[in-house]
Amino acid sequence: MAAKLSDVAKKAGCSVTTVSRVINNHGYLSQKTKDKVFAAMRELNYRPNSIARSLQGKKMKLVGLIFPEITNPFFAELVQDIETTLFQQNYKVILCNAGQNKEKEREYLRMLQANQVDGIIAGAHNLGINEYQQLGLPIVSFDRKLSDNVPIVSCDNYQGIKLAVHDLVQAGCHKIYFLGNEHRKGNPTDERLAAYLDEAKECHFSAHIRSVAFSDSSNIKNMKIHDMLVNDHPDGVVCTDDLTAVLVLQEAKKLGIDVPKELKVIGFDGTKQIQTYHSELSTIAQPIHDIATLLVKLLLTRISNPDEKLRQKNYILPVKLIKSETTA
Repeated sequence: MAAKLSDVAKKAGCSVTTVSRVINNHGYLSQKTKDKVFAAMRELNYRPNSIARSLQGKKMKLVGLIFPEITNPFFAELVQDIETTLFQQNYKVILCNAGQNKEKEREYLRMLQANQVDGIIAGAHNLGINEYQQLGLPIVSFDRKLSDNVPIVSCDNYQGIKLAVHDLVQAGCHKIYFLGNEHRKGNPTDERLAAYLDEAKECHFSAHIRSVAFSDSSNIKNMKIHDMLVNDHPDGVVCTDDLTAVLVLQEAKKLGIDVPKELKVIGFDGTKQIQTYHSELSTIAQPIHDIATLLVKLLLTRISNPDEKLRQKNYILPVKLIKSETTA
């Protein structure tokens, strides 16, 4: 339970008024008094902005969004839908592009706390950041396990790859490669690799994994894709994101490999941008708008009832197959 102004006053051995004056830097106060109040605030993990707003009878109506990058079409569309949904509820956002940098994400967390946000929606890919468990803020996560007290919203990653593999098998593929991250980190996206391995057993084909991380540059991905196409000669490739699938199509074209006659390719995400500019790509579409809506709904519920016990940890939304030319 979040500490109150009176808790700080009791801990510091002074009045609530004195604590308020220290927080707002109002009037003359001895350095000794200030040190006692600040020490009590640190010990109690007290957020002055939260209490100040409650005393004023209002909130800042501000939400922090932490995502790995907004140049990726998937995150760009998701963030836009989140922002639009929050705006409709009279909330504004602070957008934090954390990249693959833990320290950058930590700095953003501190900044969001200092800027009096009411809650956070987090979808960055950095791991091992304990600050999420210590913030005392309402937090909702997308596709990432932060702590046992933070609900996670994701698509049905397992069913998505299952649909993708089935589409390739039905299209006549026998040498199906998995192009995605082979390292399991305890996040919902780990289910994509698990589904591929299970389907390899179920459909009686050998599993072939070519590890490509989300953080890999396009040059690194192209190098791995080139090596796979030249040396392994797959007849089907299931990619864990659409941008990687597009790179496969481009490299295949350079090598003179006929898609879909010699090679069939399927992606994952199904953003509006990919469907518009690469409509030839078969893909597994995540329900991006529904994900954004649920993330906002859960966060606002936790903002309104911060002490309510978490009833459900994982929220999984259905995916759908968009079949097109690359698996025809």
